[in-house]
Amino acid sequence: MGKLISLLKFNDKGLIPAIIQDERSLQVLTLCYMNEEALKKTLQEGFVYVFRRSKGKLMKKGDTSGCTQAVRSICVDCEGNSILIKVDQKLAGCHEGYFTCYFRQVDKDGNIKILGDRLFDPGKVYK
Repeated sequence: MGKLISLLKFNDKGLIPAIIQDERSLQVLTLCYMNEEALKKTLQEGFVYVFRRSKGKLMKKGDTSGCTQAVRSICVDCEGNSILIKVDQKLAGCHEGYFTCYFRQVDKDGNIKILGDRLFDPGKVYK
């Protein structure tokens, strides 16, 4: 863990961006932030933990929804200012119920098209 931490450049709030990617489909699922504690728990337990800036706390991805992300590999970018985590995604990676948070495609006119199907109803999961 010490070698990894020494490579990373956490920002002034102690956070580093983490890109989460599905190992099988290679779809980018989300961009989240981790602090040192989230990264340590992710490495120790083999499931993604994030620092939720909006709630100001550490959370295991999927704790409420059951849509966990089992870690398959972790890579560090060339400058040490972001990480890429490939995961085995259980059901959906997005809190809006889609497989990926990037389910809205924008065309050249700025129109939005929804990609994929909603896999769960967030109103029933997040009460």
